[in-house]
Amino acid sequence: MADWTDQLPEAARTYFEGKRLDEVECIISDLPGIARGKAVPASKFAKQSYFHLPDSIFYQTITGDWGEAAGEDGFIERDMILKPDFSTASAAPWTGDWTLQVIHDAFDRDGEPIPFSPRNVLKRVVKMYHDNGWEPIVAPEMEFFLVAPNVDPAQGIKPMMGRSGRPAAARQAYSMTAVDEFGPVIDDIYDFAEFQGFEIDGITQEGGAGQLEINLRHGDPVKLADEVFYFKRLIREAALRHNCFATFMAKPIEDEPGSAMHIHHSIIEKETGQNIFSGPQGGETDAFYHFIAGLQNHLPAGLAVMAPYVNSYRRYVKDHAAPINLEWARDNRTTGIRVPLSGPEARRVENRIAGMDCNPYLGIALSLACGYLGLTQQERPRRQFYGDAYEGDGDIPQVMGDALDLFDQATALHDVLGPEFARVYGIVKRAEYEEFLQVISPWEREHLLMNV
Repeated sequence: MADWTDQLPEAARTYFEGKRLDEVECIISDLPGIARGKAVPASKFAKQSYFHLPDSIFYQTITGDWGEAAGEDGFIERDMILKPDFSTASAAPWTGDWTLQVIHDAFDRDGEPIPFSPRNVLKRVVKMYHDNGWEPIVAPEMEFFLVAPNVDPAQGIKPMMGRSGRPAAARQAYSMTAVDEFGPVIDDIYDFAEFQGFEIDGITQEGGAGQLEINLRHGDPVKLADEVFYFKRLIREAALRHNCFATFMAKPIEDEPGSAMHIHHSIIEKETGQNIFSGPQGGETDAFYHFIAGLQNHLPAGLAVMAPYVNSYRRYVKDHAAPINLEWARDNRTTGIRVPLSGPEARRVENRIAGMDCNPYLGIALSLACGYLGLTQQERPRRQFYGDAYEGDGDIPQVMGDALDLFDQATALHDVLGPEFARVYGIVKRAEYEEFLQVISPWEREHLLMNV
């Protein structure tokens, strides 16, 4: 690998030009989306074409425990072979030395992709589109909160102090003054993103106190998932420089809106380069309606992937900027599926269900998988919705246990995502849910202890 630096993206080559590279972080996403891996001296990295990690990193719950996901062979922690994808190489500009990050792909000893590695799951789904002559395009939107440091989990999360010395204010969506309150943090986010070669389409203030949204330019699903994976770490590091936390919890603060990862989709016909959602005269095609139907029909069974924690379900509350059903409409943000205003070439479908707490590889894979089933099975959607969708009934699971039950039965989704992934994911998430059920909350102590 003597010439491995020639494979680095331009942004990484520019950042390290004239510098002595000290360290390389070899990383991979686990099921929650946490970066796992090894940090090695650059001189050692130059001599290796792969490294090993145990497959047990995919069996861990968010608390660090294990579900019974290893299967019939028991928990023997087989070594995976992790190979670098140099197209993902990126600076880690917050570190004290000159450090490079490289995302790796996981394979078994026979060279087959590890089926429950989230990046491999997304690649599997994208390949199914390619096999049909389609090129899926996505554009994720990232919502998150900047909050005051919280070192005691027993205490509620509070908004951060702004530049003015006052706590961040709620109900100030799109306010430039509110954005200015976080100016120093945002400046570091922009700087880190530029060093890493990421293009931000815009940053806006959302409706919650200290809640921001970053829009990313549309593109290849794997590349965009890589960017969201990197961005979560980048934003956290920028916040820590300014005595605040960045959180991607779906619902971190009571009585405030939750944080979503809205996903915009369009599908390009590879042979012609045309958007299959638009016909020759610019009208909406059958494929457009099939894709919407796939989201409507299969998202309930896949919600456990897009809403992966008990906290995720606190976001789906009426009139709090999160959908409660899977109605679809044009330019209507109260529905779970929205068709934004656009010309025929840019016609797209927005999934507003996914939470920002989901693993970006898995959230995008699940959304594309639902659309794929709609396309290949030529499903038909419900009629377009008109009005305020919050006035209707909910049609998505309201608690994690119900979502997991639906996911376990969703064999069509399992076939697209991969049956082995579905098995491991279901076991790990069930273990997390059962662990949560052992916790007695402050609400229970306050209202039940002396009253029932």
